[in-house]
Amino acid sequence: MNAERLPPSWLFPEALARAPRPIGTETFIAAADGARNPHCECGLLRAMIEGTSTPVLILDRHLRHLYVNPAWSQVTGVPSAAFLGRTFAEVLPDVQTPDDTLIEVLADGQPREVTLTGTTRVPSPVGRRLWRAVFHRLEVQGQVVGVCGIAVEVSNLRQYLDDLENAHQRLALLDAAATRVGTTLDVESTCAELTDFLAPSLADIVAVGIVEDEFFGAPPPPPGMLRLRKMKMSAPAELHRHLSELGGTKPYVDLPRGFAPRRCIDSGRPWLGNLASDELFEKVIADPARLRVYRAAGVHSVLIVPLPTSGRSVGVVILMRMGESPPFSNDDILTAQGVAARAAVSIDSAHRYSREHTMTLELQRALLSEPDRPHPTVEVATRYLPSGRSALVGGDWYDSIALPDCRTLLVMGDVMGHGFQAAVAMSQYRSVLRTVAAAGLPVDAMLTEADRRAARIGLDRVATCLLVLLDPGAGTCTAATAGHLPPLVIRPNGGRDLMHLPAGPPIGTELGAYEMTTFAFEPGSVLLLYTDGLVEQRGVDIDDSLHALTEMDLSADDSLEHLLDALLTRLTSGMCEDDIALLAARLRPPHGTPGSPG
Repeated sequence: MNAERLPPSWLFPEALARAPRPIGTETFIAAADGARNPHCECGLLRAMIEGTSTPVLILDRHLRHLYVNPAWSQVTGVPSAAFLGRTFAEVLPDVQTPDDTLIEVLADGQPREVTLTGTTRVPSPVGRRLWRAVFHRLEVQGQVVGVCGIAVEVSNLRQYLDDLENAHQRLALLDAAATRVGTTLDVESTCAELTDFLAPSLADIVAVGIVEDEFFGAPPPPPGMLRLRKMKMSAPAELHRHLSELGGTKPYVDLPRGFAPRRCIDSGRPWLGNLASDELFEKVIADPARLRVYRAAGVHSVLIVPLPTSGRSVGVVILMRMGESPPFSNDDILTAQGVAARAAVSIDSAHRYSREHTMTLELQRALLSEPDRPHPTVEVATRYLPSGRSALVGGDWYDSIALPDCRTLLVMGDVMGHGFQAAVAMSQYRSVLRTVAAAGLPVDAMLTEADRRAARIGLDRVATCLLVLLDPGAGTCTAATAGHLPPLVIRPNGGRDLMHLPAGPPIGTELGAYEMTTFAFEPGSVLLLYTDGLVEQRGVDIDDSLHALTEMDLSADDSLEHLLDALLTRLTSGMCEDDIALLAARLRPPHGTPGSPG
């Protein structure tokens, strides 16, 4: 600092000012002590200062060192003599010092606490060291001669506080991951959430790959290779553009042993390549052209962590840093592993759900895809729409069964619950009703017998069911319900009415007591059977939903396929909260009458 900043009256005592070189401790202490107490022995004070493990230093009014004790010399690695007559910046250029604060101490005499931070010649496990020091103004015979500082190193405390802060940040990141990653039971969505979460919070580029065990539409990998499907990548737009320009990439990569992602999957341990060479990068990115693109973008460090589940890894997360981003630290590795572990649970759950959902859906579609053909006098169309939000498909079903005398039995049912067990129960109910229908019983007796048989075979899920027997010869339909919603009749004149039926208990309860009702049903009319997913909405009374169904502009003249599609479009907008099964039936006009096809 410039001496001109100090008032001219702040001068060393004349004897000290004329000293030909920087004043040593003995002269300074003797002068200072003599000015205050001529009877004190300076040797005792000197022994205390030089014997303490606490650094002590004395600076003149130009902030040049007059004295340092052995403790300061030891922690800095600089001999005491090298300090004398020189400033902090000249002796310890890598240590930041608050010179402005020291000038204020010289000016007003108020002691101040300051921070010294930086690196010295003595290596430290904490990197940058930290000292807290208190500086006091020194006066000799009323004249300001400098400042004296006493310092305490708090590097370990600072390191502890930094570690604590890093731990808090890591926990906060993991908590955030718990709410933002794995919000659906869809593998692709979970992978996208994972990459979007980690970039840019933990890396500049993030890619997720999932181990592929089934190889639909592609040849299996060569022997000894592990197939990894590329799921999602989050990277700067410019890098994405350059990679897309290369083109020709497969949606998967086959990993040989020794390749970094493969090693990570096999071992379940992270792989780190900080400030990696091209040779090391080739263990991560096999394509030389893509490697050049990454290098040109400034990628310098790679971290690969597995997606661990019980017994195996379902994939890997590849994180990269580029440009001015620092290499990955141990804290970064721990954080990435924590996030990946949580994401792996969601991905594994999504995998298991997907397998069960696919299996259940295939079973349900197999059972529903080929209902018995009705008699030629009855036209039938069906639809099944699985839930867009529920975790599993349900036990909805429909059927049409041709009976003697040109009659056709229409069936609509809904097993309680969802999932594979519900689909299995649905298939059993369907088989029971087909067997009962062959006995030629009235529809109320059919429900009673189905109820009894379901209880006898031990079905643990009840089901609602609606039976409608169409009799073209009589121009009637006879219906009975086991707790199911009423069918809708759409008439050629535009009328739309619900067939209100006496309520009966669900089948499988062994409560019986079903009643049947017969209605006129002329040719050209459309009968619509449905499950509750079509009309049930949260916060809406079911009676209001049923009334809204009768108010819809549905024409009996439309094709049944178009009518069902229009119905689903208007009521579901492509998304439904529960499974929906629909069956529409229409009596064909007798051959040769006006409007008949021939």
